[in-house]
Amino acid sequence: MSGSKAAQKAGVKVDKAVALLYERERGGAPMVVASGKGDVAARIVSAAREAGVVVTEDPDLLEILAKVPIGEEIPAELYRAVAEILAFVYRVNGRCGETGSQ
Repeated sequence: MSGSKAAQKAGVKVDKAVALLYERERGGAPMVVASGKGDVAARIVSAAREAGVVVTEDPDLLEILAKVPIGEEIPAELYRAVAEILAFVYRVNGRCGETGSQ
């Protein structure tokens, strides 16, 4: 695990992180919008939490998503796994009274 200052400051220790964007109105698949290791990963997680974005951990899915270039949609093989995470996020946001796509 990373022992970076950014990770310690955010209260997280991460080696890798990937951020996805899914816009229902745009259609298409979720897109990788950020990806990184070490300090970059810690900043991705920290920025997500500060923005109120739900952060989930799935090491196996992370390894696959980390191979998708930034700006590219996720491959069809990952739709089901990512859909399950999005469904979880929407349930959490619904319980918290939040709206919008993330």
